Amino acid sequence: MKQSPLILPDEWISKVSRLSIATSSKLRGQHKGSHRSQRFGASLDFSDFREYTLGDDVRQVDWNVYARTEKFFIKRFLDEQEMRVHILLDGTRSMGVERKWLFARQIAAALGLMVLQRDDRLSFSYIGEQSAIPFRKKGAIYRKPFLQVVSNLEEAQGAGNFASNGLKVLPKDSTVLFIITDGLEAIEQWEQFFKRLPRFAGDVRCIQIVTEEELNPQYTGDVRLIDAETARDVNVSVSNRVRANYDKLRTEHEGQFNALASSFGIRKIQLIVEDGFQNAIFHKLLKAHWVQ
Repeated sequence: MKQSPLILPDEWISKVSRLSIATSSKLRGQHKGSHRSQRFGASLDFSDFREYTLGDDVRQVDWNVYARTEKFFIKRFLDEQEMRVHILLDGTRSMGVERKWLFARQIAAALGLMVLQRDDRLSFSYIGEQSAIPFRKKGAIYRKPFLQVVSNLEEAQGAGNFASNGLKVLPKDSTVLFIITDGLEAIEQWEQFFKRLPRFAGDVRCIQIVTEEELNPQYTGDVRLIDAETARDVNVSVSNRVRANYDKLRTEHEGQFNALASSFGIRKIQLIVEDGFQNAIFHKLLKAHWVQ
């Protein structure tokens, strides 16, 4: 298979790798990682002392404290466990605008790099015309292979319903689940999707990718519009009234989409393609405390 050029330049890769996913979710893996949990374990991060009880590891006894108090105390350290992050990318036809699809893949790539750089476990799935090879790896050595997987994804030409198909590829018990989509499907479909997501992850986040053209279309006169999902076309004479009606419907859909996500405890953020990759990662996601 021909290897596509990496969609993130080296400069961006270096900057992104300094960040990590921020979460308060307590759902962790059983393997060692670099994220502190509230459990006690054997990391190098000191927590506190407690009195020795029968059965404790005598190697944890602090003899300096014993010399001062003549009582046995053991040191406790914070456990370090891996975070398990899944990224689900929408590759249906409405995502097929070239700059929109590139931007969505860049966001997915950046999040994946943050996970792998911190020795956490990353899994990735893609709903499109063809299924991508399943990716489930842990550790910084897999950063470039993951970048290559995302870079090699073909055009977003998936048919069918992203929301219903997405449930079929999600792993269970993720710490954080990222959904990257434009959110343009019917609200009823999103409701069926969103209400099932909490069983898959303790922290679910939806990243909505939009373009300025979708927010404020500049069409005038007679135009032929084609629905990217159904391929149906319609001839429209674009007037101020038509624009106002479009804006009303888009605003209603956006409000319902946001309210629905909130009702199921799903955090949601909207990223505008024209604002750029660096603004999205180093401003919006940082400001929202999604990354740190």
